[in-house]
Amino acid sequence: MDLILCHQTVDFDALGAAIGLTRLKSGAKIVLTGGAHPTVRDFLALHRDEFALIELRSVDPKRIRSLTIVDTQKRQRLGKAAEWLDLPNIEKIELYDHHLDSESDISATISHIEPVGATTTIIVELLQAANIKLTTWEATAMALGIHVDTGSLTFEQTTARDARALAWLLEMGAKIKTIAEYVEPSLSPQLQKLLQQGLESIQKYTVQGYTIGTVWLESDHFIAGLSGLTSNLLELTECDALLLAHAYQQNNRPKLTIIGRSRLEKTDLNQLFAAYGGGGHAQAASVNIQADNRQEIFASLLEELKAQIPQPPVARDLMSSPVRTILPDTTIEEAQRILFRYGHSGLSVVSETGELVGIISRRDIDLALHHGFSHAPVKGYMTTHLKTITPDTPLPEIESLMVTYDIGRLPVLEAGKLVGIVTRSDVLRQLYQEREEINHKDGQISLRTSCLLPSIKSQLPPAISQLLFKISQAAKAKGWHLYLVGGAVRDLLLAKPDEIIMLQDIDLVVDGFHRAADVGAGVELAKMIQASYPNARLSVHGEFQTAALIWHKDPVFDSLLLDIATARTEFYPYPAANPEVEASSIRQDLYRRDFTINALALRLTPPKGGELLDFFGGLLDLQARQIRVLHPNSFIEDPTRIYRAVRFAVRLNFKIETQTENYIRYAIASGIYEKLRLDNQAAPALTTRLRAELKYILEANYWKSALKLLADLGALQCVHPALELTPQLWWQIRYLSRWLRYLAAEIKTDDWLMRLEILISSLPAAERSQVARRLQLPKDSIERLATLAADLAAIQTKLPTFSAIS
Repeated sequence: MDLILCHQTVDFDALGAAIGLTRLKSGAKIVLTGGAHPTVRDFLALHRDEFALIELRSVDPKRIRSLTIVDTQKRQRLGKAAEWLDLPNIEKIELYDHHLDSESDISATISHIEPVGATTTIIVELLQAANIKLTTWEATAMALGIHVDTGSLTFEQTTARDARALAWLLEMGAKIKTIAEYVEPSLSPQLQKLLQQGLESIQKYTVQGYTIGTVWLESDHFIAGLSGLTSNLLELTECDALLLAHAYQQNNRPKLTIIGRSRLEKTDLNQLFAAYGGGGHAQAASVNIQADNRQEIFASLLEELKAQIPQPPVARDLMSSPVRTILPDTTIEEAQRILFRYGHSGLSVVSETGELVGIISRRDIDLALHHGFSHAPVKGYMTTHLKTITPDTPLPEIESLMVTYDIGRLPVLEAGKLVGIVTRSDVLRQLYQEREEINHKDGQISLRTSCLLPSIKSQLPPAISQLLFKISQAAKAKGWHLYLVGGAVRDLLLAKPDEIIMLQDIDLVVDGFHRAADVGAGVELAKMIQASYPNARLSVHGEFQTAALIWHKDPVFDSLLLDIATARTEFYPYPAANPEVEASSIRQDLYRRDFTINALALRLTPPKGGELLDFFGGLLDLQARQIRVLHPNSFIEDPTRIYRAVRFAVRLNFKIETQTENYIRYAIASGIYEKLRLDNQAAPALTTRLRAELKYILEANYWKSALKLLADLGALQCVHPALELTPQLWWQIRYLSRWLRYLAAEIKTDDWLMRLEILISSLPAAERSQVARRLQLPKDSIERLATLAADLAAIQTKLPTFSAIS
C-alpha cells in the first residue's frame, strides 16, 4: 500500500499536492492525519468522492509499502501517522515541501524542497513533464492550493513557476467559480473591524429557500475596500446574496454606497443597480448615490432583489429513483458486491415492509471488511440516525444539510416511503454543470445546449421529427420520461446550424419503468407506435427489455432502425461476456454505454423537454474532440469497444484520450482475449459483436486509417494474437482495392469481407479456418481460407514467379 500523508489541519496546498500525486503514483491513497481547515472541510463535504481519500483508522500499518509526505517536514504535524515512519516494512519515504526555512526531522529517502509559493506547484510541474491530464475537480483542488498559499499570486514568496502552474490548471478545467467560493482574500485592520461589525448586525431573509443578507454601515467619511469586505461577508455568512450599504457624509452631503454580491446565476445585479445609476456584473455590482432618503432606497433595492430570486430546484428534480435497497440482514460481502456491480457509493437499507432503517456507505463496508467481518449483516455497520428530505425540499436546504452533517446522500421520503435519493453528485451537477454554444470556427467546438428541441425540428428530416414528436406524446400520456440518447444526440451537437442530419439508427430510452407493464415500457411504447406505422416491422428482445421498429426501403423513412428500450443497467459476469441486464434509471442506463460522447441524453417529454443530460463530461470531450471511455474496465468487459473507439476517432477526426489509450493497451497486454480463446469460452464479444465492428470498419471509406490505428494499438490481437499488419500484408490489402476496381462485376463477395479474408490469410494455415468460424464468416469464406495453402502451392507450381509477386 502506497500512502500520501497530509499534515494535521490540512490546508488546500497540502490537499492539492496530495491529489496531484495520486495521478503520479498509481493506486496511492491520501490519508488526512487529523482535522482540516474549515474551508477545506466544507470543500471535501461536497467533493470527497472525487479523490482517493481513505480513513486513517482503516489503514493496516503492516501493509504500507511507501509514504509520501506533502507540505511539511515535521513528524509532529503528522499526528499518530508519524509512528508509521519507523515501521520496518516501509521501503521508501518521500518529502515534497516548499518551506525552505524548515529543518526536517524525517529521514526521507528522497526530498523535493523547492523555492516556490506552494507545494502544489512542484507537483504540477511533475504532472506536466509526464503529460498527465487532470479531471476538472482535481485541477480545481490543486488550483485552490496555489491560490491560498500564494494569496492568489500576491504574497512575497510567489514565483513565476506558481503563475505558470496555475495557468496550466486553468487549462485543465479548474473551475473559477468554485475557486472564488473557497479563497479568502485578506482585509486591512480597518476592514477587519467592519467585518466584525457586519457579522454582528447582518439581517437575513429567506426567499424561495435562498438566504439574502443585508448589512448597514455608517461612518463620517468614505471607506475604501468595501467590495472585498462584501465578498468576505457573503462567504462567512453563507448567504446566497448580500447587499452592503455604507452611509457617510461627503462635503456635508449625505452619500450612500451600495455593493451587491450574489451566488445565484439567475439574479442580475447589474440590471438592478443600473436603475439607480450604478452597474457592474450579474453577480457583482455597486452604486454611489447622493440622497436624503437613503434607507428607503436601500429597502427598495432589497425588494427588487427578492423579486429576482428564482424558484430553486427541489429534490424531486434531482433525485434518482427508484432506489436500490438491501435488507438489514444482507451480509457486508454481498453489499460490497452490489456496490461494485452498480457503481454506487452507498446503499439504502429497508425493512421487510419497505421502511427505511439505515444507510451504509462504501467507507462503512471497507471498514468492516478491513476488520474481517465480511459475513456480518449490514445492520451492525449502517448509519441509523438519518437526515431525510421530502420531494419538495429545495436545493439550498439540501446543500446545507450535506455540508453541515458531511452527508454524501439524502433519502427522499414521501408519506413515510422511500421514493428516491439525492447524492452529492446530483447536487454538484445541478450547481455547476454549464452550457455553452456550439459554433464551428477554426475547428473549435463550443457548446450551448439549453434546449435542443429546435434542432430536432430544423435539422432532422420532417418525417423523423414528426415520428419523435408522436412517440414523445405517447410516452407523456403514459406518464413516462422519454429520452433520445447516444449517437443521434452527439451528431446533433456536432452538426452545423444549417446542416440536415440523416439518421439511420435512433435510440430512445424510457425512464419511469416502475409504472410500466410487465413487458417493459420500451416494448409497450414500440407496440403503440407500430399501430400508427404499419410498414415498420417490430422486433422484441425481452431479455434486454428492448424493442426495435425497422423500416426497410420505405418510401418515407428509407432504411431506419428505431430502438426503444426501458432504462437499464448491465453487469458483465466475466470478461467479454454478454451483459446481465435489469431495469434502472436513465443515469444508470447512460453509465453502461461505451464513451462519454455517446452517453448524452436529450429529454423529449415535458415539462423539461429539450433538456440535455450530461452526467459524464461528454460535452467537454466533444469540445476537446476526444474519445474518452466511461470506466477503466470497459475494454476488458467488452473488447469490441476498442474497435468502436478507433471507428469513432477516425470517423469524427477525434483523438483517443491518453488515459483511454492506456486502458486499451493494458487490456490487450493483460492477455485476457488470448486466455478466452485458449479456454474455448463462449465469448460473444469476440464473435458476433467483433465481426460487426470489423464489418463497420472495413466497409467504410476510412478503413485504411482505422486499420492503421488498430495495428498501432495492437488491437488486431483481439482477432488472433499472431495477427500483425506487416508491410507485406499492408501492401496486399491495399492492392486488393485496386484489383476490385477492375473486377467489381465478377466479384460476388463484399469488399469488406475480402479485406478481412486477406487479414486472416496472414495467420498460420492451421489457424485460418478456426478464426473464420469464430468470427461467423460465410461458408465460402471459411472454405477459401481452409484451402488457401493448397491453392497457393498449386499456383506456385504453375507460376514459379508467383512467390516473388506475392
